Amino acid sequence: MAKEKMERIERRENIEKRGRSKKQKKKHKVLKAFIIIILIIAIAIGIFVAYSAMKNGWGVTGMIQTVLGHDKDTVKNMEEFKVLVLGVSTDTSAVLTDTIIVASYDPKTQKASMLSIPRDTFVGKSESSATSYNKINALYQTNIDKILSTVNDITGLDIEYYVVVDTEALIKLVDTIGGVEFNVPINMDYDDTSQKLHIHLKAGLQKLDGEKAENLVRFRHNNNGTSYPASYGDNDLGRMRTQREFITQVVKQTIQFKNITKIGEIVDIAYKYVKTNIPLSYAKDYIPYALEFNTENIQTGTLPGTPAKINGLWFYKYNKTETQEIVQQLFESNEENNERNENSASKEISEEKLKENAKIKIEIINGSGIDSSLAAVETLLKKQGYTISKTSTTKTETKNTAIINNTKVESNIVEDIKNTLNTGVIQNSTNTSSKVDITIIIGTNYNK
Repeated sequence: MAKEKMERIERRENIEKRGRSKKQKKKHKVLKAFIIIILIIAIAIGIFVAYSAMKNGWGVTGMIQTVLGHDKDTVKNMEEFKVLVLGVSTDTSAVLTDTIIVASYDPKTQKASMLSIPRDTFVGKSESSATSYNKINALYQTNIDKILSTVNDITGLDIEYYVVVDTEALIKLVDTIGGVEFNVPINMDYDDTSQKLHIHLKAGLQKLDGEKAENLVRFRHNNNGTSYPASYGDNDLGRMRTQREFITQVVKQTIQFKNITKIGEIVDIAYKYVKTNIPLSYAKDYIPYALEFNTENIQTGTLPGTPAKINGLWFYKYNKTETQEIVQQLFESNEENNERNENSASKEISEEKLKENAKIKIEIINGSGIDSSLAAVETLLKKQGYTISKTSTTKTETKNTAIINNTKVESNIVEDIKNTLNTGVIQNSTNTSSKVDITIIIGTNYNK
């Protein structure tokens, strides 16, 4: 009996084992089927993404375009992105903005521009009652909208967005990406115990950490009163040039592929130290194209003007005419420049005017580095009737286009030449032996 009982128990256990085995096999089959379904979906998505990315162009840009729902035609309808960048330091009693830059980026042309506005720019209505509150950097204490509208009045641009960056953000960002290689233009030696600011940098190429980067962009002059050389731009002008060139290097070195793992840290820095009114939904569309941006395409400039003492205080008075010119050079598209030049060249000229212009002998020197610029300028002037006596090309590039009056030609004629080219700094020559009346040096700022 005992033996039969043991056999029944053993048979029952075997039946239960076979049942559990079938259930386990069934679970494995369900799990396997689920995994296969997931893999099929993943492969299907992968094929779709790969196909779409192929149409958009392989690479990181193509992949991001695909994720954002872009196609190859999206960029054609995107507008130039303009923003006012303000740099502030919140570790002082009065929160002023020492850095004021109008920046733009055009994804269609991959062109970017930066225009520095001196912090002492006079923005008051009356010079006789001017106070320190009539400097543009003081407007930040009023509100951001006030300084934004003032910059729009000065430049004639319609800037809607702003970015306010605490200097602490620069320090953190530079340290996060492991420092920035930069060619410090001069020896910098300055101490201000009231601000706990101590700047001691040697000239030359070097890797700057966050603290040294802050010192670099804040430097104006040395303890002994010396500053940047006049050829570079002394005091504030030199500082603004250094700021623009350093920003260019920070952008260039931040967007390197090696920093992709640091995106989280960079976003945290932006969240903590950057204030902006740019909607994420608007900014994200520019990301895939900005990743392809070549920093060599950045054009920079400073608001034209001169220092002036107004009501006993030093200000920076901007030149309205020259400001309009540099804004056109930096922020207008090639199509807009071409249209303006064509309109200028197509104005009807009387026979009498053509004969008068033919008496003016002009020499054209191409310092732009672009061969076609010489032909374009020559064509424009010939249409106005001017006589082109000589053309040549320099070995080194010249930044600004110059119109040199060699023989005291009447100012209205020189202005006419300037308007025809839509650019140019007018200069009077002391060379009385010149065989030409006007010498035009085409600079890199000329847009044909």
